[in-house]
Formats: sequence, C-alpha cells, structure tokens
Amino acid sequence: MREKAKKIKIIVLDVDGTLTDGKLYIDNNGVETKAFNAKDGMSIAQGIKYGMKFAIVTGKNSEIVKTRAQELGIEEIHQKISNKIKVLDEILKKNGLTYEEAAYMGDDINDIPAIMRVGMSGAPSDSSNDILQMVDFRASSKGGKGAVREFVEYILRENGLWDKILDDYRNKR
Repeated sequence: MREKAKKIKIIVLDVDGTLTDGKLYIDNNGVETKAFNAKDGMSIAQGIKYGMKFAIVTGKNSEIVKTRAQELGIEEIHQKISNKIKVLDEILKKNGLTYEEAAYMGDDINDIPAIMRVGMSGAPSDSSNDILQMVDFRASSKGGKGAVREFVEYILRENGLWDKILDDYRNKR
C-alpha cells in the first residue's frame, strides 16, 4: 500500500458517509444540513497547500457541500452524479493524471466502480461490508468522524508532505 500511496496526485472523496456521518438532517422547512469534521478539513486544506489535488464526487446535490468544499480550497466539486467513473475520467483528463495517480474514498456500493479503478482506495470503518472487503485502506474512524483525515494524512505522509506541514507549524512564531 505504501508504494500505491507514493504515486497519488489527487484524492477524490465521496460526501455522505465519508466526509459526513451519512445522516441526512432535514428540518421542518425542508432545509438539509450536514456535519463535517474539522480534522478532516485540516488535512484537506494542508494537502492542497502543499500541492495535493482534491475533488468531491457525490450523488446528492447540496449547497452546503459546495460551501464546505470552497472553504477548504477544493475546486473540483461534482454533485448529483450517477456515473462517478465518467466524472473521474473527466477530472483525470483535465488534470493530466492517470487512475494510478488517483485515490478514492467512499463508503457504499455506488462507489464500487471508482474503488475498482483507482490506484489507491479507502473507506471509513462504518462502510458497507462489501466496500470494506475491497479497499486498500480501512480507516479506524467512521465517516464524518476523522476517516478522511486518516486516509489523507497517510497519503501525505507517504509522499513526504506531512513532515513539511508539521515543520512549518513548528517554525511559526
């Protein structure tokens, strides 16, 4: 898995059940909200700062996902996607990357095509059993509870970026 991680140039993430806990919060006015993990966000923002590319590909459409992605600096945001492979093909072509250079984290059966094609795959600990049996990286944390942080940090460490991130924080005054 370490060799796979060293080749990664872009990390693609599902949202519900991966970046969030998978619960859909809808109030009496029909307003949907989601909870995102700050530690997941920190690793994504730092990864972007140090040259790692990120993308979101999700089946639902939500303004809050767009807002959160923009806060973190994720430019590739694809929502209401039924064919994730078609979108992944477009993302990789646009960025001049191959599937071997892509990592993907998802939690359910609609993520299977992407998981099967990418160079490195990951899943939160509470993913469907079918997904957990397929992926390279099984986070010890659940979706929306730090699973993305584990996955991203592992990839950044293997690419020599995490130590640079830590050194920059150690040297801030």
